[in-house]
Amino acid sequence: MADGGADRYLAIADHGLIGDMRSVALVGVNGTIDWYCCPRFDSPSVFASLLDADRGGRFELAAAVPAQTKQFYFPDTNVLITRFYAYDGVGEIQDFMPIVGDPAEAGRHRLIRRVICVRGKLPFAALVAPRFDYGRQSHMLRRDGDRVLFECPLLSLALTSSVEVTEEDGDVRAAFTLGEGETAVFALDRVSDEVRPRSCPLAEAEEQFNDTVRYWRAWLSRSRYRGRWREMVHRSALTLKLMTYAPTGAIVAAATTSLPEQIGGERNWDYRYVWIRDAAFCVYALLRLGFTDEASAFMDFLERHVAMRGDGPDGPLQIMYGIDGRTDIDEHELPHLEGYRCSAPVRVGNAAVDQMQLDIYGALIDSIYLYDKWAQPISSDRWEEVSELVEWVCGHWDQPDEGIWETRGGRKNFLYSRLMCWVAIERAIRMANRRGLPADLRRWREARDAVYHQIMRKGWSPERAAFTQHEDDDVLDAAVLMMPLSKFVSPTDPKWLSTLDALGHDLVSDSLVYRYDPAVSPDGLRGSEGTFSICSFWYVEALSRAGRLDEARLAFEKMLTYANHVGLFAEQIGHTGEQLGNFPQAFTHLALISAAFNLDRALG
Repeated sequence: MADGGADRYLAIADHGLIGDMRSVALVGVNGTIDWYCCPRFDSPSVFASLLDADRGGRFELAAAVPAQTKQFYFPDTNVLITRFYAYDGVGEIQDFMPIVGDPAEAGRHRLIRRVICVRGKLPFAALVAPRFDYGRQSHMLRRDGDRVLFECPLLSLALTSSVEVTEEDGDVRAAFTLGEGETAVFALDRVSDEVRPRSCPLAEAEEQFNDTVRYWRAWLSRSRYRGRWREMVHRSALTLKLMTYAPTGAIVAAATTSLPEQIGGERNWDYRYVWIRDAAFCVYALLRLGFTDEASAFMDFLERHVAMRGDGPDGPLQIMYGIDGRTDIDEHELPHLEGYRCSAPVRVGNAAVDQMQLDIYGALIDSIYLYDKWAQPISSDRWEEVSELVEWVCGHWDQPDEGIWETRGGRKNFLYSRLMCWVAIERAIRMANRRGLPADLRRWREARDAVYHQIMRKGWSPERAAFTQHEDDDVLDAAVLMMPLSKFVSPTDPKWLSTLDALGHDLVSDSLVYRYDPAVSPDGLRGSEGTFSICSFWYVEALSRAGRLDEARLAFEKMLTYANHVGLFAEQIGHTGEQLGNFPQAFTHLALISAAFNLDRALG
């Protein structure tokens, strides 16, 4: 299929996101929910036509006549509005998942689709076609009063509707017409022995809509950001909040699995897990905005689920964990799914869990340092754990690893990994000095300085006049943009400015930044990829810190034009500006917040 089946799939960017901090759903601009896992982010899918238009399952809801569509968020919330503009009227769908405070209702995972005709008169059509367990399990359909139950051994869902529905080969259809001011409601609930079926009349749907709006607005009102890019920063904050798993405080890297970094390629990964690095960076971004509760929740996740003591073959920490803290995240393929626009394979799980990535220690300890500084002092037990991590880093920082980009081409002595080992030790020294905490400061300083000297000696290429991807080589890597951001080097140091120019020449394309060039730095995978959006925001911040404010602001404004219609970003951007990779991506949104914060401060 030469075009990858483009006519059967919406663009990745043509979606909005809704959720309840336990799971999420992607809603297309055509009104179709084509990605939804229940009851958790990492559960098998119920709707996955995003990964297979025929076998994945979907929830269609749209005007039944030709109509133009527009999509936006109800202001300052995660309630998504999809509008249909037709010849005879205007209608809209309000999609949301209620945020419940009642523990007895937390397991319901209700998804509400509220249809309103706001002008004239419009016919609508709906199709509810679940395909459980990534389309691998068949289901039974039965009536239960005014509800329809979709049942399989893995999961049972109850559909309630304020309009008449008909059954068709295990699916449910509806056709109805609304006049101006009239409303219809569809509600999809998870049901079990503990969570009984429950109707969703029009009045209750309106009440839950209002409660959900109030919840999101109350949460966002705690933001301290008042800068130039408030709308984009707050949308990023709302997105990061949606990607937190409330029961444990975990933060997932992205909402999806296997959306490709190259259409038709094999670079398709499952990001519905907690990367220590990504989550730690999220903590930094949320703390910057004043959201200390989310940082505290992640610290609780670490305390309850992450053993920060011990010395496994690749260190005390895994690079990622399940949202419930589990350590077993085996990767396997789903060959019965064709993949987004025929981009196979579709993967569940992630084999990178077995990699060693030394940079995670710096990301984690830096987030603990910032939490201790900006939120509340860490406990004595937590300090003992931090100290043990630092001791391990002091003894193992000079090992080769797979690096931040999780390459599958073998371990190397990556500069970024060395840099973040320096950060781990340096931030711990700061905490010990600021609070008078016990530490082997002499050993820590010696290790910190040894890392510094090795980076300066082996990470600098006189031929390229730049810091490089790994030791004793001349390949460039956008990860070194973190050098001034982490305060390893002055942002105006001549060596750094020379590196910034080299990166701009080799890896930057109209403000968009490639993380590295696979052609000169083989990563063990076939094909190419787009520009990496977190690197593009790092570039903005590096320019800003270097005093090149006009360039920084222009690069930032350009980057914002690549957001989708509701302000969301995937992992990467392709050569024609299309969003690629898993969507939305926490990495991108946390880097946007940091870049906006620092650029706004620099501009004064």
